[in-house]
Amino acid sequence: QVQLVESGGGLVQPGGSLRLSCAASGFTVENYAIGWFRQAPGKEREEVSCISSRHDDSTTYFVDSMKGRLVISADSAANTVYLQMNNLQPWDTGVYTCRARVMQEDYWGQGTQVTVSS
Repeated sequence: QVQLVESGGGLVQPGGSLRLSCAASGFTVENYAIGWFRQAPGKEREEVSCISSRHDDSTTYFVDSMKGRLVISADSAANTVYLQMNNLQPWDTGVYTCRARVMQEDYWGQGTQVTVSS
């Protein structure tokens, strides 16, 4: 059974950092694409980052508004994908959810709240 569990969200001041975790079970993260999505209040959900790792060759994606402030990585031993977010700003606030595309089906976690405020 495929499951995704996010953690690491919270309240942070502008300029601060957070590291989100997406712990996976039921499949191996290094074999499938894992994306992070953000839904800000009153806005549609958007993909902010994605990683696809096959045969030790990773492909990554970052949304333009967060380029240079994100690092995404996959840890095969922990079967977890991490999203390091730096220099966070108030407009980064939202619910961050990870998604795995496994065997042509999408699986979502429950999301973790990130609030950037002074």
